[in-house]
Amino acid sequence: MSVQLSEQGIIMSSPVCIEVQCSPPSLEKGYKTLFTDDCLQFLHDLITTFDQRVDQILQMRVFRKVNLDLTGVLPSFSKDPSSVRSDTTWRVLPVPERLQRRHVDIGDLAPCDTERLLRALKSPAQGIQVDFDDGNCPTFYNQIKGIHNVYKAVHNMFSDVPPISQAPVLMLRPRAWNMIESNMMVEGKQAPGPLFDFGLLMFHCGKTLLDNKSGPFFYLSKVESYMEARLWNDIFTWAEQKLVIPLGSIKATVLIENILASFEMEEILYELRDHSAGLNCGIWDYSASIVNKFGNNPAFLLPDRSKYVNMQKHFLRSYMDLLVQTSHRRGALATGGMVAQLLPQDPYSEAYKTVIDMVTRQKMQEIQAGVDGFIVYDLNLIEPMQKLFKLHTLGDNQLHQLRPDVRVTADDLLSIPSGGVTLDGLKYNIAVGVLFIQAWLSGKGHFIYQGKVEDSATAEISRSQVWQWIRHRTQLEGESKIVSRQLVTELAQQVMMELLPLHGSDSAAQMLQTAASMFLEVVLRRDFPEFLTTYLCQEHTFLHYHMAVQEKQAKL
Repeated sequence: MSVQLSEQGIIMSSPVCIEVQCSPPSLEKGYKTLFTDDCLQFLHDLITTFDQRVDQILQMRVFRKVNLDLTGVLPSFSKDPSSVRSDTTWRVLPVPERLQRRHVDIGDLAPCDTERLLRALKSPAQGIQVDFDDGNCPTFYNQIKGIHNVYKAVHNMFSDVPPISQAPVLMLRPRAWNMIESNMMVEGKQAPGPLFDFGLLMFHCGKTLLDNKSGPFFYLSKVESYMEARLWNDIFTWAEQKLVIPLGSIKATVLIENILASFEMEEILYELRDHSAGLNCGIWDYSASIVNKFGNNPAFLLPDRSKYVNMQKHFLRSYMDLLVQTSHRRGALATGGMVAQLLPQDPYSEAYKTVIDMVTRQKMQEIQAGVDGFIVYDLNLIEPMQKLFKLHTLGDNQLHQLRPDVRVTADDLLSIPSGGVTLDGLKYNIAVGVLFIQAWLSGKGHFIYQGKVEDSATAEISRSQVWQWIRHRTQLEGESKIVSRQLVTELAQQVMMELLPLHGSDSAAQMLQTAASMFLEVVLRRDFPEFLTTYLCQEHTFLHYHMAVQEKQAKL
């Protein structure tokens, strides 16, 4: 097989049918390292083997959603006496030593951000969520640079950082099933984004990580059913056989970010029992999925998230308790969500103490629930949170906390908290949604707003709530106003005017205006776009912005 540059700027490999967009000169080293003949053959074989099954699970998602809408039947736990949950004997395989103690991971680390990646590699964290999903904008530049940076970290090519055997473990998080890689065509079809990411990472880093007893470890985003877990398990087994490494070498943590998946946690663990690194819970994608699946039903109207939605609410506390109980009963680790707050610079300030106290309260709740670790964004929170774990737990993890006190029913998981919608909460959701789209237009996957990091998870819940409040004409607390198309449009313009002083240049102001227009397109639609990120990646405005950026990079 040969690789050559075509007149159209496409790298092609023959005899297999695979095409990859040409790179700008700034990515030339990454291209030469990643797109070797052998790797392109591996990607071709991986994608052609599983592409049809990826389409099937996406179609199954549509089928399940239509069925929920047409029948009104709510999800429940399987009552099949022959199901895996009736067998009390099975357990997942124990995780390797380096995963047994992972109290604090660093989250939302887009690996294209070389400076932040290097800081993380030198940090005392136990793990790094190397994020190609929620905290990353998946431009082709970001994907290639990010994967190449991972390659360099794994092969100890960065100076002044610990070797990969001593650095925090890399928890590689490929894109979710809904994302495609539009810059690679395989047999005439765009490649599934997660297979593109997983294939490159696994081919170039899998064996080296295994030899260093540091992987390969993955996060699996937005899994909705045990059938999707089965697909991932088959992909792992295929890759292990193809690369001639022992079966069960790959370990993966599944993020239970979907309300339907919470009813299948046991089955998901079973499907991945040879490859499981446990389950993870997170508040915002999970909450957004309720609007996704049941948003047309006024009984599932989510109130103001800033005021009424937190892990102390019954539906979210039940979800976390069930996740811990299910995981530990099957010998799997259970991890909690990410601390989005940033610490103020002055450690002696009252603001610093306020943030520490707030984060400590939040994470103590998760520790008491039995989690084995959680995630922080701010690297300055690593050591305080590690001390919190050390003070309140024994040993490397809390697998001994079997939580026999937990009795979670379907009604518990589906009990929406009471509360209304505030004007401030509506404006906050609009601001987060607009700023997220602006970040994506500029090629960034997350941003800082009012002392917290915001990413696609918070953008999803923000735009979901605005859409749902318009859909049900929700009245604002303490006011006669109804959340309507007109009100949201007016508030979006008001929010934009408040944000403009923070964006000095004319081009930045124009981008903010474009982001506001795109946000309104999403929340004012009759139908509910299932994923904001999918919608953006297929939106001509987003593609236009990044095509212009790529043209500039190509001229460098």
